[in-house]
Amino acid sequence: MPEYQVFARKYRPQRFDEVIGQEAIVTTLRNAIKHKRLAHAYLFCGARGTGKTTLARLFAKALNCQHPESNGEPCNSCSSCKEITSGHSLDVLEIDGASHRGIDEVRQINETVGYATSTGGYKIYIIDEVHMLTKEAFNALLKTLEEPPPHVKFFFATTEPHKVLPTILSRCQRFNLGRISAEKIVEKLASISKEMGIEIEEEALSMIATLADGGLRDAESLLDQIHSFHAGKISVEDVSTILGMVSRDYFFELDRAGKEGNLAMSFEVAHRVFTQGKDLVHFVESLTEHFRNLLMVKLSGKNAPFLNLTPANRDKYEASAKLYTQEQCLTLLDYLAESQQQIRFAAHGRIALEAILLHVLRSHQRLPVEYLVRRLTELEQTIGGGTPTQPPQPAKQQAAPAPQPPLPPIPQQQVSQLPQKESPSISIDPTPTSRDLGKREKKEPPPPQPPKAEVRAIAPEKQRQYDTLLQFAAVELEGTIQRHRF
Repeated sequence: MPEYQVFARKYRPQRFDEVIGQEAIVTTLRNAIKHKRLAHAYLFCGARGTGKTTLARLFAKALNCQHPESNGEPCNSCSSCKEITSGHSLDVLEIDGASHRGIDEVRQINETVGYATSTGGYKIYIIDEVHMLTKEAFNALLKTLEEPPPHVKFFFATTEPHKVLPTILSRCQRFNLGRISAEKIVEKLASISKEMGIEIEEEALSMIATLADGGLRDAESLLDQIHSFHAGKISVEDVSTILGMVSRDYFFELDRAGKEGNLAMSFEVAHRVFTQGKDLVHFVESLTEHFRNLLMVKLSGKNAPFLNLTPANRDKYEASAKLYTQEQCLTLLDYLAESQQQIRFAAHGRIALEAILLHVLRSHQRLPVEYLVRRLTELEQTIGGGTPTQPPQPAKQQAAPAPQPPLPPIPQQQVSQLPQKESPSISIDPTPTSRDLGKREKKEPPPPQPPKAEVRAIAPEKQRQYDTLLQFAAVELEGTIQRHRF
């Protein structure tokens, strides 16, 4: 009976055509083989499970293939290809950088690079997790890496390129492997399921691809685990049970309960999550992704290409998105992002989860800050005069005063009774001089006074309503300031 192989090894790409999600890098490597433009060192870096070591092996296989195809693909039938595939080639040496990280191991490489190859091809050193090498080991490799013999190639793979010395990076051609999209992972998993005779729902494949986080190897390992546990048709509930994930139906129930004001649903969902043994941190992360999907549906519609959802779930998210406002989704996203760190170190995880769910449900009853600011502005205008004060208009030129009627003459008897006082005689010329005229022309009119605001009386019952609304707005604004501060 042949030995069982896990899906990640059984379906490992053996040709460049089988590599998923790295088309630009594959094209570059093919052209380098086709035009004989080969560098002496290559660095493949990226997240786990994206194909770093696989590309290094394929490149080495294509370089040493005895019967390569015209497009640079290895034949996979010659002795060299078979030896590299099985890991027994004398010309392609794979070294684990985590366990061979000292200067002694690098010294052995420097001593063996001068040996001739057994098949006449290239001697290739593949160092996985190269960032684990010590600084002394890197420095010992510098000279050999810069000027190796013509038949020697170095292929490095790492998940943390920032830990590799800049002197090593400058001597390599660097390729950054991106995460594989969920759609391509689902297509690969569906192909494997069809070949293995596994019946599985499309939404279950989507859940596996989401949990893999862009790593095809992780997705294949999860599918292998689920297939070993369940022999019949695999449903979404089976995937949730085996992997400890939470069904999206929980989140849709929370959406409806929040709109209806059913706060007791938060305790019910927390009880189900806690008794079923679900990971609380993963639950909050899934809830955060749920509101991210709601926000994207509100902004771009349910048919947005970057939404990794099945058609049925797109319709459900479109219905739930109508229960929230855009500002509400943004506020909850910020709150849940902070809650992920809080629940990770909470002393009582269940109580912390109940508090998070209560906050989410009460968001439907909380007034937005924009509404409170608008109401405060309207109240200020109403109390101050009904309408906003208008800017003062420029003062118009004052008209000349109307002539006053002459005073009546004083009777002679009253004149004789007035006290007589000697005063120097002063002659007054009635004709105004030019100096007097200049002073009169320079005299400016007094500045206009601003119109006084009319104060309206407010009924006592309306005054009490305004006071209550102002107190409520002050509490809400204070809570908002505290949340943004901490």
